[in-house]
Amino acid sequence: MIQLNAAKLSFLICLGLCLCTLIYVKTKVPSLQTEEAVDTAVCGIHPDELCMSLFDGEELGSECLKLHKPETLLLGAKLNCSRLAEDLHFITSPLSKEEEEYPLAYIITIHKELEMFIRLLRAIYAPQNVYCIHVDDKSPEDYKAAVRSLADCFPNVFLASNAEKVVYGGFSRLQADMNCMKDLVRFPVPWKSVINLCGQDFPTKTNHEIIQNLQGKQWRGKSITPGVKQPPTMSHRTQNQHKEIINPKNPHVQQLKLKKGRPPHDLVLYFGTAYYSLTRPFVEFVLKDQRAKDLLEWSKDTYSPDEHYWVTLNRLPGAPGADPEAGWEGNVRSIKWRDQEKTVHDGCKGHYIRDICVYGPGDLKWVIEQDNMFANKFELETYPLAVVCMERWHRLKVLEQANVTIKPAWQLQNEGYIGMRLNASIEP
Repeated sequence: MIQLNAAKLSFLICLGLCLCTLIYVKTKVPSLQTEEAVDTAVCGIHPDELCMSLFDGEELGSECLKLHKPETLLLGAKLNCSRLAEDLHFITSPLSKEEEEYPLAYIITIHKELEMFIRLLRAIYAPQNVYCIHVDDKSPEDYKAAVRSLADCFPNVFLASNAEKVVYGGFSRLQADMNCMKDLVRFPVPWKSVINLCGQDFPTKTNHEIIQNLQGKQWRGKSITPGVKQPPTMSHRTQNQHKEIINPKNPHVQQLKLKKGRPPHDLVLYFGTAYYSLTRPFVEFVLKDQRAKDLLEWSKDTYSPDEHYWVTLNRLPGAPGADPEAGWEGNVRSIKWRDQEKTVHDGCKGHYIRDICVYGPGDLKWVIEQDNMFANKFELETYPLAVVCMERWHRLKVLEQANVTIKPAWQLQNEGYIGMRLNASIEP
């Protein structure tokens, strides 16, 4: 997640004693200017007035929406870590005592769009938190190396010790989260809750707001796993056996003509979202409880087991903070589903992938109006302006809430839009 100015950003010059090698990483970030002059009379000052118009729900012409052009991406094996955090505008100090005393853990599963991942990490990064990054084992080696180099620059960011070849809808997706959880409980940071993300998520709440939500009356001491008892329309996922097909061109999950037995311990299955916020005691329970272990083993040949595993365990008697009566409540993720058009949302202004909206610039007003911690999905390469506006809006909100003196490097711009100004104390 990199903010560029007129000078192109380069984040490393690595000099060896015997060998001088220049390795340079420049993210595929939208540039602030195009080859053709921008008609400010039509589009406004770029990009802030564009963003202001989008957050106000105004419709912009295609000539304005296409102003950002991705630049060439070069991957490097090593980074100049001493300059990285400042150059990329990472926040390097806790912004309040409340945040410092409630460290969060994150699991981020990624496989593409390095620059989108960097922007996501920058938006949610805080030095008191800890971040486990699961890179799909099918990803190109240069991509893996670039992510590892970035992680090595931060003491609280690391790659999962075991990487899975992730298949959409397969057990490997659940196993990736489990791998990170095992690493996180061993990591020397006393994190309180863990949140899982994918590389196309972006926060709509600040770190401070997320903690306030988790510490509030509704969720204090509880995990958030929205869902209900498994409806009949979803029973095929767990009544039939499935197999992951690792095909380089089309990895997928295949349903077999074999029936499964009942869930272990005669557990009642629930169906819900794969996204969650889990308390540390609940995570430790999942890793140790025999019912949880047996359900994990039983789920290996089910379809999309991450959509029944967490929600089922969080309804179990004896699980820390469990609530058997819980339903869909839990403001984890804003998603525009195709089948919810005209009921939950006004349609997708970007495009649908697997019936989920990839947000275009015209979706931003709806996104920031939702009372959720994160939104999904964003694609920097497809709709760069949507990501640029979101991160500027989010960073302004983060700094407005800070209870410490703001370092100049933390700013993405000096003034905000949609009525926001950065009034916090800033270091000279």
